[in-house]
Amino acid sequence: MKSEFILAFNEICEQRGLPKDEVFEALKTALVSAYRRDTNISAQQKVTVDIDPRTGEPTIYTEKEVVDSIFDNRTEVLLEQAKLEGHTEAQYGDVVMVDSTTTGFGRIAAQTAKQVLLQRVREAEREQLYEDFSGREGELVNGTVQSVSGQHLTIGLGRTEAILPKSQQVPGERYRAHDKIRVYVLEVRRTNRGPQIFVSRNHRNLLRRLLELEVPEIYNGQVEIKSIAREAGQRSKVAVLALQPGVDPVGACVGMRGVRIQSIVRELNDEKIDVIEWDSNQHTFIAKALSPARVSHVFLEETFADGKTAVVIVPDDQLSLAIGREGQNARLGAKLTGWRIDIKSLTEAAAESLNNLDHPAADAAVVGNEKLIESAKQVLAKKEAGRPITSEDYYNLDRLVGGVEGKIIAARAAVFEEARKARAEARKSIPDQAWELDLEELDLPGRIHNLLLDAEIETVGALMMLLASGDEAFLEIKGLGDVALETVQEHLANFDGWIEVEEEEPEEAEAVAEEVTAEAEEAVAEAEAEVEEVEGEVEEAEVEEAEAEAEEEAVAEVEAAEAEAIEEDEEEETVPVIDDLSQPLVEPAPAKEEKKKEKEKPAVVIARPASTPALESEEDRRRGRKGKQLVLDEESGEVVVKRKRKGSRRRPEWEEYDIDDL
Repeated sequence: MKSEFILAFNEICEQRGLPKDEVFEALKTALVSAYRRDTNISAQQKVTVDIDPRTGEPTIYTEKEVVDSIFDNRTEVLLEQAKLEGHTEAQYGDVVMVDSTTTGFGRIAAQTAKQVLLQRVREAEREQLYEDFSGREGELVNGTVQSVSGQHLTIGLGRTEAILPKSQQVPGERYRAHDKIRVYVLEVRRTNRGPQIFVSRNHRNLLRRLLELEVPEIYNGQVEIKSIAREAGQRSKVAVLALQPGVDPVGACVGMRGVRIQSIVRELNDEKIDVIEWDSNQHTFIAKALSPARVSHVFLEETFADGKTAVVIVPDDQLSLAIGREGQNARLGAKLTGWRIDIKSLTEAAAESLNNLDHPAADAAVVGNEKLIESAKQVLAKKEAGRPITSEDYYNLDRLVGGVEGKIIAARAAVFEEARKARAEARKSIPDQAWELDLEELDLPGRIHNLLLDAEIETVGALMMLLASGDEAFLEIKGLGDVALETVQEHLANFDGWIEVEEEEPEEAEAVAEEVTAEAEEAVAEAEAEVEEVEGEVEEAEVEEAEAEAEEEAVAEVEAAEAEAIEEDEEEETVPVIDDLSQPLVEPAPAKEEKKKEKEKPAVVIARPASTPALESEEDRRRGRKGKQLVLDEESGEVVVKRKRKGSRRRPEWEEYDIDDL
């Protein structure tokens, strides 16, 4: 039984192309659904399934509560049974996962499991198909036509089907059921019924993929496909370029005797394929794109209204070949090159050149050649009379067209180039904010606003660009005149809806940056010099202060010694005999006042600036160093250095007295 399960399991995985993990998950989900249906338990109760990958034996675990007595064995389990299941630390009231595998399911439960399993397998298969084909977009696939209807073809791709819409079919192709077909995967959509794949037979990249399969040089990167123009079922043009020297790109695509290109033609039901070599010179490339027709001249012109236009001049006998059946060759050449092609016959271009001989841009050498002009007139007369035209006649017409028509178109191209450069400069002068502002911000009159919107002028920047192109461009809009132009210019002049930021020129910006850098360096140098000077002054001031204190101590000791000597002399003097008692025993008052004044007289302040020379005397040097001020302290009687008070000077507080005490 187990071996049958493994065989059936592997068969499903191989047929459906599914990984085993996804099939196991689908089987687990089916068993859980069957168990819930069979036991009718709550959806809130947790149920898990484990499957042995070797034997296929399933084990079902159910969440149950540990109790002492079982009331409902679907949701409860005894403590002893829980410990036997491996929950040794379980207690009453705990919720544990217990093995609840049953011997079999009922008919309804088994049917539920089958449905769930098939549904999950189908979902996994759809997802796998979508992942496979979404990565193959833009590739070729082989299929078989299964059914044909008026709107589309159903293509069998093995495990799934694809749709070939009528719009992606090649006109003229007819398919029947069971026909083999090669298609291009266009798009893969995700739907509820699986991936929906759309394929194509007329896409130009179908030809690109076929060339990559048939031409090894393209697949290896030696030859590059630059562009493809295709009208499915009729004709295609392919431009190729050799990336490796010595490789012929056209020969590599065609193959020996056309073997490679013929296999692609058969695959596309005899669709004609022209392989040309890509050229960076647009004149040469356009001439090759119109092959097999021979081209005489290619004049390139570009305008703002019509875009890029190539005026191609071909001989009269090559005109129908260059245009192709119903203009097919010209259309394919335009798609291949990206230029709008205007094909003219040589006689038609010569007639226009004769009418434009007085144009200032015409070549003076050609205009002044009377013989050439007369020969061209005779050729045009032959053309009208239906007489044959020789190769020499075509040569003369070719010279005339190149000297007149070619010069005129070249002059117009030069004017356009100047206008394009002017528009580019004007575009730079318009603020970027203007392109984001709606035209309604200008508050223009309703009629002018609507006419500008009809001309696809929807932003302020577009209007400014239109005015920068010249007043004529504005006046070309139908319904707008000079008054409307003045109104628009006035509204633009008064509009301040944005702030223009003027950018400095690179040279000015560099000069300003250098100047700022120089000033910053000077400021840093000055700051460093000031810091060094301040540090030096602080150190010198500390040294000088220490010296001043030592000198003050020495002066105090000398003065103390002198005072002691004076006191000893006064003690040794005898008191004189007083004959006249009317004389006072002390000195007269004036002398005493003079002595007191001398005692209270402050010391001389000696201050020397930094620029003055050194003091000559030792006393002056000692007293006047660095502008220090020496004063006499009345309390101690010593000469001290006067110190400056720091902080705010506080006034003495008034003493409080009691009025009753006074």
